[in-house]
Amino acid sequence: MSRGSDFWSRRKAQVEAEADAEATAAEAAELALHEAKLAERSDEDLLEELGLPDPDSLQPGDDFKAFMAKAVPDRLRRRALRRLWLSNPALANLDGLLDYGEDFTDSAKVIENMQTAYQVGKGMKAHVDEMIRQVELEANPPEEADPLPEQDETDEALTLADEAGQVPALDIAEVDEVEDENEDLYTTAPRRRMHFEFEDQAGGPA
Repeated sequence: MSRGSDFWSRRKAQVEAEADAEATAAEAAELALHEAKLAERSDEDLLEELGLPDPDSLQPGDDFKAFMAKAVPDRLRRRALRRLWLSNPALANLDGLLDYGEDFTDSAKVIENMQTAYQVGKGMKAHVDEMIRQVELEANPPEEADPLPEQDETDEALTLADEAGQVPALDIAEVDEVEDENEDLYTTAPRRRMHFEFEDQAGGPA
């Protein structure tokens, strides 16, 4: 008994699906025929018949829902939507900060091995910290230390000068002579004493 009930249940669902498909196809054919008839008429004629204003004359705050009705041709609906986009600054002026502003599912736009700086629970903290570090580094640049002379270059210069005879060796005798001259400069001069002569001592008259 269960097998028979399952069969009739599947059969009933299949018949309903076929009926829905036929209804959808008939509605689509009727809509296509209706669009074909409307395509032969001008936009001004259709707007007057539907009692709708010119989509290009709509301003922010006007009712755009009337253009979403099924009776409105697709071309008029698109004109109204285009005007809605232009009249709304949030839609017309994209600043690139929208989460889904671009279609990242398009393989032509996705970069291979693309990574993000976003961290779960931290957001863009690492990126912000790096920006702060660079700003502080520009404001307070580190002091550059004076470069120390390279020992290898100094030794090499002395070696070359010695080979060229630019650094003559001092003789020991010359060194002693220089030291003696320096000692003479600092030797204490003999003290002079005042000497008085009297007439009686010089053999003069008493």
